[in-house]
Amino acid sequence: MTASSATNPSKLRIASVVTGSLTTPQPPGIIYAPIDLAVALTIGLTERGHTVTYFAPEGSSIPAGQLETGGLPPLKQSPHTLPILRTVTQAGRLERIDQAWTQALIAHMLRRAEDGEYDLVHIHPIASGMPLALSHPRVPVVYTLHDPISPWRKLLYTQFSSANQWLVSISQAQRAPAPDLPYAATIYNGVDTSLFPFSAAPGDYLLFVGRMQPNKGVIEAIQVARLSRQRLILIGTVGPEWQNFWRQQVAPSLNDQITYTGFVTRSQLYQYYQRAKALLMPIQWEEPFGLVMTEAMACGTPVIALRRGSVPEVLIDGQTGFIVDTINEMASAVEKIDAIKRTACRQHVEQHFSLAHMVAAYEKVYYQVLAAHDR
Repeated sequence: MTASSATNPSKLRIASVVTGSLTTPQPPGIIYAPIDLAVALTIGLTERGHTVTYFAPEGSSIPAGQLETGGLPPLKQSPHTLPILRTVTQAGRLERIDQAWTQALIAHMLRRAEDGEYDLVHIHPIASGMPLALSHPRVPVVYTLHDPISPWRKLLYTQFSSANQWLVSISQAQRAPAPDLPYAATIYNGVDTSLFPFSAAPGDYLLFVGRMQPNKGVIEAIQVARLSRQRLILIGTVGPEWQNFWRQQVAPSLNDQITYTGFVTRSQLYQYYQRAKALLMPIQWEEPFGLVMTEAMACGTPVIALRRGSVPEVLIDGQTGFIVDTINEMASAVEKIDAIKRTACRQHVEQHFSLAHMVAAYEKVYYQVLAAHDR
């Protein structure tokens, strides 16, 4: 593609990949947000006239675009790994096998891009993609950063950076540990508001949605419920590495006031969002985005969150919820949650976090990257 065609919008040929280990859609019982985002982006870009080839293992299906499997079978077909992988007991080995599967799919995609089949590629697993993309300097590569930039990630992104690779952060806060990486833009994750029906009439409970592990703040959510004397519903999965944490610190707190649903389907989750008085986000880490916040607000449910990570970018304090600094402040905010207009929460998502906004922003980045790459 020439620089002139990159700056004068023409229809693009885009290749996209998320993982080589999971099928799309995800197998039952597995939640992996990057897949949902990539599929939504594929649909949106296709609707705008672009040709998108989505790379995923055999058994996958997508509602738009073209599917390419490269003949790769999926590594995981259920919440449990394939039987042979249950023999892998050494820490970290499963992650290495997972990465090998994904890199095989990325390598196949990059070879085809090198042959001129695509104008650019969009890789979501950056740690798997960057070392491979170094060998394909003629291929423009865009990455979406889904995780916090920890020290080891910063080292990797710096070591394997090259002129053909650009990063998209999902919040400005995410950039803080490494502000000098080759960022193309910050693009917030979009929400399909048509899937999240608005509710003007909340129920009588607080809601916590997330994995049951310490950094998500489940213990702190329980503390807030006790301090405010409110019902609390916990929704999320317990990973194998957090079973002891669950048994020792969370499960003993469950009773009529504090209940746990376990894993729920997407349609069930929407209903829980709709009826909640507020979503609690007492996060104990630098959350790079926090999709549950925008999902809840899309249903009209305000959010009460600790001032960490992307929270100040996603919420408007006093308008779509409350941003607080302590658990006691969070409990106090529960008492005044009725002052938040649920319509304001919905409008905030429609205006700033819609899928249309996200798709248009990525399209703009693609054109900018191609123009820069052709110079």
